[in-house]
Parts: sequence; C-alpha cells; structure tokens
Amino acid sequence: MTSSADKRRSCHGEGPKVVQPHKTELLTRLNRVAGQLRGITKMIEEDRYCVEVLTQVSAVKSALDALALQLLEDHAQGCVRNALRSGRGEKEIAELLEVLRQFGMTAK
Repeated sequence: MTSSADKRRSCHGEGPKVVQPHKTELLTRLNRVAGQLRGITKMIEEDRYCVEVLTQVSAVKSALDALALQLLEDHAQGCVRNALRSGRGEKEIAELLEVLRQFGMTAK
C-alpha cells in the first residue's frame, strides 16, 4: 500500500514540488475562504439564522470549487500536457480521471 506522500510528485518526477502558475490568485482565494469560514464560525457562535449560515456555507463551497477547477486546469495544461509529450500520457490521464471522479465530474 502506498501512502499519499509516496504518490506526491512533480510533473517531472523530481519530487513533491510543483510550481503553481496561478499561485498568487490561489492563495488569495484560500485566504478569502479562510475568512468566510471564520465568519461562519462566528455566525454559529452568535446563533444566527440557519438560512444565513447555509448561504455562507454555499459561498465557501463555490469558492473551493472554483479553486479546484483552476488547479485542475493548470494540471491539465501543465503536467498532463508534459506527460503526453514525453510518452507518459496514459498514466497521467488515468490519474487525472481519478481526481475528476473525486469531484464527481466523471462516470465511474
């Protein structure tokens, strides 16, 4: 059995680091989500109306979905494209499909 650390690698097989082409934007989104989560925590502590809390939860989910889509696009445009060019495409495509399944984006 392989651990998640064993599965981590760069697009070039050199280790777990990958340069994210949209790093600044991704970090900005994550910081915004972190703020929204703190807001939801405060809303619950203050016994705010359920629908208001659920609206904020929905906004967080949407923000995380947008982040995931950006990462998936970058992965396809970078890692998968590079793998196809170097003859490792089948493995990379299989991995991409596995990730898409985790997001419910493909049939099983």
